[in-house]
Amino acid sequence: MATTTGAVEGDIKSLIKDLILLEHDAIAAYDSCIERLSDESFRSQISTFRQDHLQHLDVLQEIARETGAEAPEEGDMKQMLTTGKIALANLMGDGAILKAMKTNEDDTVAAYERAARHDDAIARTRAFFEKAHADELRHRAWMERTSESL
Repeated sequence: MATTTGAVEGDIKSLIKDLILLEHDAIAAYDSCIERLSDESFRSQISTFRQDHLQHLDVLQEIARETGAEAPEEGDMKQMLTTGKIALANLMGDGAILKAMKTNEDDTVAAYERAARHDDAIARTRAFFEKAHADELRHRAWMERTSESL
């Protein structure tokens, strides 16, 4: 299910809230992935990517404080989808798990790409969105490349 984050928010506060929810969902998916991967080097790389998401969440929470946006403390119902895909993929091994994670990354790539173009994003916020987008592209590329090699 593709995310609409970054496409439907009318103001920066709504965008920040939705990105925080998306990051909570992503972190839960990373936790699920790390728990299920059998290859230690894959778990290590995924743990590094998880740290990027934690850093994104920290920055988003700071932006929420600055703008007065709501900062949810946990993910939403989409978290069941992001983690559920990983649980199902676990039945087929590491390659399937990474492919499922890649589909989750598709959402974060799209969300940050759109966020960087949001009319209310100031230069500093836009720069963060662009950095987060680059991180997500890197995560997705690794997952795609690695899962295809298995």
